[in-house]
Formats: sequence, C-alpha cells, structure tokens
Amino acid sequence: MTATSMDETMSETEPATEAAPALAGPVPRRPDPRAPRVSRPLGPRMWTAALVGALVFTAGGLALLYLDDTTFQNNANQLNSENKALQAQNKSVATQLATTQTNLTATLGELATVKAELEHPTLTIWNVAQVLKNPSWYLAGGIPDTFTYHLVATSTGPMTVSILTFEQWGKAVECIDNGVGNTNYCMHHSGAEITWTNVTSVNYDFHKAEGCADYVSVFTTSGSNVTVTPNVSVSYNPASTSTGACA
Repeated sequence: MTATSMDETMSETEPATEAAPALAGPVPRRPDPRAPRVSRPLGPRMWTAALVGALVFTAGGLALLYLDDTTFQNNANQLNSENKALQAQNKSVATQLATTQTNLTATLGELATVKAELEHPTLTIWNVAQVLKNPSWYLAGGIPDTFTYHLVATSTGPMTVSILTFEQWGKAVECIDNGVGNTNYCMHHSGAEITWTNVTSVNYDFHKAEGCADYVSVFTTSGSNVTVTPNVSVSYNPASTSTGACA
C-alpha cells in the first residue's frame, strides 16, 4: 500500500484534527470561589454584652424621661406659683379699686357739700348770751336781705320771740311810747309775721328775707332775769324775685 492510499484510508476512518489557533496573550485566571460562611451561635459572653447594652440603652431612655418629667414638674410648679401670685395681685388690685371707688364716692359727696357751701355759705351772726331783766327789756336784731334766717335760741325762763316788719316795729314802739302796754306786750301785739309766746326754745328757718330787706327779730320776757342763749345764723340764698313784705 502506497503512502497515498494510507492517507486516504485514514481520512475515511478518523476525522482530521484541526490545529488550535494561536493565542494573542496570556489567558486571565478566574478567582477562586469563597468559602461559605457558617453562622455560629452567640456565646454566653456575647449574650451578656448584648443584654448589658440593652439595659444601658433602656436606663438612658428612662433617665431622659425622668429628666423631662422633672423639668415639666418644675415648670408646672413655677407656673402654678406665678398663677397664685397673679391671683393675689389681682385680688389686691380689686380691693384697692373697691377702696378707691369708695373714697371717690365719699370725695364726690364732700365736693358736692363744699360746692353747696360755697354757693350758699352759712355764717353765725348772733351767739352771745344776754339777760332780759324784766318785761320792759327787749333784744332785737335785723334780718339781712338775700339770706335764709336760721332762728335758734334757748332761755332760762319764759321768752316771747317775734319777727316783725319795720312798719310793725314802728307801731310797737308807738304802743310803748303811748303807754298802751309794756315792751313785752307791745312788741308782740301790734302786728307780726310770726310769734312764739312764753317758750324756752325756738328753732325756725325764715325765708321771707331772701328777697326783702324789711325784717327784724325781737325777744322779750314776761318774767325777770331770763338769760337768752342765741345761736342765730344766716345762709346766703338770694331770691330771684322780691319776697315777703317786699313782693
């Protein structure tokens, strides 16, 4: 068998092996696979450490909560104290206000009284005690115009008091001069605006002189050594028109 025949025979029975291509460089190496981790159960020390950590964390939280609660309580107590102080101040202010209102009311009343007194001042014009020795004696005083006449007097014995016009006064003097009667009789029986006979006290406000300068008051007695104690005053109160005997 020739060489040609052998080649043909081999090609028929076995596949021809192709040559491997030539490599351009070194082939990279794949990393080795990592060994799988095997979890191991925690030992007693690890459990203790974990428990201690949890306790520390819990204690820290409780401490923070305690501090927050203490701060809240302190703030609440402070606010409560401030509220009580404000309530006390409010009560004090209310008391002061009530006192001020009372004082203001009293002051306004006093001002009204003072204003009335300034508009209508009152003056005492006769307050000296004097003696009527017998029925021939008399005490007399003029009643001023534009004033209210406050006739107040007491005596130790019987006295007769009259308010006369000047015309009535003149008639009373004529009665005495003509011997018709004694002073006690004539001063009160010749005409009068008003008379109090044999009394020991008199208290009367006479208004007819507020617009008229025409009046006089007269004191006499039917006894002897009678002491008259007057407290006569006048209040300024001018009338807008003529009054009494002048109207």
